[in-house]
Amino acid sequence: MEKIEFAPIAYVSNDRDHLEDDDWGDVVSKIRLRDDLSPELLRGLDTFSHVEVIFVFHRIPAKKEVPDSRHPRNNSAWPKLGLLAQRSSYHPNPIGLGTAKILRVDGRVLTVEGLDAVDGSPILDIKPIFQEFLPVDTNQPQWVSELLKNYWKKS
Repeated sequence: MEKIEFAPIAYVSNDRDHLEDDDWGDVVSKIRLRDDLSPELLRGLDTFSHVEVIFVFHRIPAKKEVPDSRHPRNNSAWPKLGLLAQRSSYHPNPIGLGTAKILRVDGRVLTVEGLDAVDGSPILDIKPIFQEFLPVDTNQPQWVSELLKNYWKKS
């Protein structure tokens, strides 16, 4: 298999160092560009309301066993699903994708709210949300709403 290598463009700084799910809604994160990258990369981002952030689950062990399927959060009340039918860190590649509200841009620092990445997470890319790229009609199984009922809960 061919390897693909990426260098992080930035790192997350926040007060969230525990890996528990839930209560991400009021987490404020600073995404700091690497020193060798120009703050010009963030120019105009503050004219958008939200960004998509692609990051690495850097605290997942490199040699972790990744099952092909499992119950979400290991809760047998929910159906056993293939990992690609779930949004978790237990994927073959430990890549996260989150949507966050832009609070401000200051130099090489983008401050966002609601990014579900822990402190120190390497950022691979940042993309503004374009309404035209959002799906018009989506659906999901009921268990997803139950699983995520406290995910964005503000403490």
